[in-house]
Amino acid sequence: MSGSLAAASTEKFPFLHAIATAGLIAGILDITSAFVLAGLKNVGPIRVLQGVARGLLGRQALDGGLTTAGLGFLIHFLIAFAAASVFYAASRRFPFLTQHAVSSDLLYGVAVYGFMYWIVVPLAFVDSRHSVSRDVTAVIVHMLLIGLPISLIVRCYSRPALRSP
Repeated sequence: MSGSLAAASTEKFPFLHAIATAGLIAGILDITSAFVLAGLKNVGPIRVLQGVARGLLGRQALDGGLTTAGLGFLIHFLIAFAAASVFYAASRRFPFLTQHAVSSDLLYGVAVYGFMYWIVVPLAFVDSRHSVSRDVTAVIVHMLLIGLPISLIVRCYSRPALRSP
């Protein structure tokens, strides 16, 4: 019964499926890259996720164990779903975003990077610092692992020929 309920909601609200798929995939790719990059600096996944929660809770998030790591995980995916939602909504208003998904990805990835690293992170972390290597890496990650999957998935769900009757 829950399978038929999910199918019915996908048919009535196809945008939910597009946003959920795009947000989930972008979120998985992004958090995986964060774990790999942090691992190269001998920082574990729990600390990465606590770092995300630190933006909301402050320094005490680093002492919260798995609880704050779980909160960081939820916040991370909330941001990924928000990024997918914004792109989906923008693509309804500006169809060229799905018609030119790859070039849109580059622009959207840079926009998400700019929002996160120049607005959100400085507000959450007063002591945040930029470096050329960090910023270049972050821009590339945002373009290829966030912007690209979101734009391609939204484009896929925007094509009537690809939808089931």
